Amino acid sequence: MAAAEIYIQATETDPVVIARTALGKKHQRLRSRLVELTLVEPSDGADQAPIADLAAFCRHELREYLAAADRDLETAASGPVAERLLVDALRIASAALDQQINDLAVASASESIRIATMIAGALEVYLRVEEFVRPALAELSAEGETGDAPAVIDVRQIARGGRHPRVFARYARLAPGETFVLVNSHDPKPLRREFEAMHPGAFSWDYLQTGPEEWRVRIGRAAVDA
Repeated sequence: MAAAEIYIQATETDPVVIARTALGKKHQRLRSRLVELTLVEPSDGADQAPIADLAAFCRHELREYLAAADRDLETAASGPVAERLLVDALRIASAALDQQINDLAVASASESIRIATMIAGALEVYLRVEEFVRPALAELSAEGETGDAPAVIDVRQIARGGRHPRVFARYARLAPGETFVLVNSHDPKPLRREFEAMHPGAFSWDYLQTGPEEWRVRIGRAAVDA
């Protein structure tokens, strides 16, 4: 297999993978429990999950999870703009879910079915948002441990699906005139085409090394964005 075709998957050392793995376990538990309790239209005499059990789950376990998640976000909520925006997105989803839990507490039996369905949908939205936000915050935190993001990003150490997003996230944090170095196992031409489409005239792209086994490119934000 050619060197350019060998990809090193991120493992337990990657903060994004760590955050995503921990979230996956928690989310699976919440999803499974809600499935057990969500009211379903009866068919052939099938029983409905008790409304009281569903309400109790929402008021206690689900709300406790949301409160704990919000406490974890306190530091990021007062951090850089990129982190605050991620936290805001998650808090908006949490607020919508919390309101529906309030509605369930005062709903009639007939309304409970509709509200339970809405809660299931709102929870899924919240969990999907969290599955994006948490790893992104973990990544930003890891980059900021030394007071600044690293000057070199070796994408060979990043799982393939996360390479381009990681590079664009780093570019977004550059001040005008700042640069970083991208290291890859092949010429990153597809990435350059994405930059040209998304940031035409606003970035610099300078090859420092062109193979045969390693490519290095200095990527920067133009002193004055176009």
